[in-house]
Amino acid sequence: MTSKPEQPVDERLTGAHDLALSALHEITPADTVGPAAGYTAEDDGAVSLRFHTRLSGYPGWFWTVSVAVVEGADPTVLEVELLPGEGALLAPDWVPWATRLAEYQAAQVAAAVIDEDDDDLDEDDDDDTDDVDDEVDDDEDEPKARFHAGDLDGVDIDELDADHPDAADDDPDAADDDLDETDDDEPDRSDEDEDEGDRSY
Repeated sequence: MTSKPEQPVDERLTGAHDLALSALHEITPADTVGPAAGYTAEDDGAVSLRFHTRLSGYPGWFWTVSVAVVEGADPTVLEVELLPGEGALLAPDWVPWATRLAEYQAAQVAAAVIDEDDDDLDEDDDDDTDDVDDEVDDDEDEPKARFHAGDLDGVDIDELDADHPDAADDDPDAADDDLDETDDDEPDRSDEDEDEGDRSY
């Protein structure tokens, strides 16, 4: 495999820095143009002279001035532009408006579907909460058994004691009542004794 022989470069073009800078200063302030950064020989015999750029936001870019020699004339400027170098910060590829609009509309539809699903989940949660609240309300409306200190598992212990035959023995008040009744039934013996004493005289 044979390599393509390098095309000879006109030294008048590689050294035309003053001509290139003059063209650059017509489109951009002089303080935005940095030092020379080499050149590139084009296939048609033109030469692209590169200069560093001092514009903010364009790291890795170069001012590029294409110069050429027309037969029978001095070197002339063909084109002036700002071109990226290797590793330069580039904008994303251009996307037609119709494609971007279609993608936007599809994204909107997808977002609407997600919102509807979220709303359905929220409604289900609300329904479950309402059911629990209703059950709690129903429990509160039902009459509740009343208990006191003598109740055990809903059974009134006092009633059981009252029905038991030995309840009177355990009830001091009942015992007192029985004593009172006994006293009422017995005659007053002291009075009888006094009567018998009177009779002995």
